[in-house]
Amino acid sequence: MDTSNEAARGLTDIEGFLYWEAHLRTAHRRATDFVSRVTGLSPTQKAEIEWWYVQEQLRVSQSITRHLTDHITAVEEHHARRYTRLRRGAYAATTLFTTLILTLCVAVLLGTAA
Repeated sequence: MDTSNEAARGLTDIEGFLYWEAHLRTAHRRATDFVSRVTGLSPTQKAEIEWWYVQEQLRVSQSITRHLTDHITAVEEHHARRYTRLRRGAYAATTLFTTLILTLCVAVLLGTAA
């Protein structure tokens, strides 16, 4: 792998990490905001609710990420198959056209030589 690919991969990894951390901070903030509005909860209960909410957000995010990854993979596979079919068709058409032109050239040469 060359340096530019490594740099691009590193930037993608950093971007993913920063996105994930921002998501976690948002989940923690939303959970804290929620439990602060509920009266009568002990600090332990508030902590448990916050923990559960963040864990649930992580589970949902992972589920969505898996779904998107599966969908993107399926679309990429579909397009790869389609591109392969189109490429084979183009090769076949080019071969046929070349054969036709060569046959025509040979026929013209043989016709003018006689």
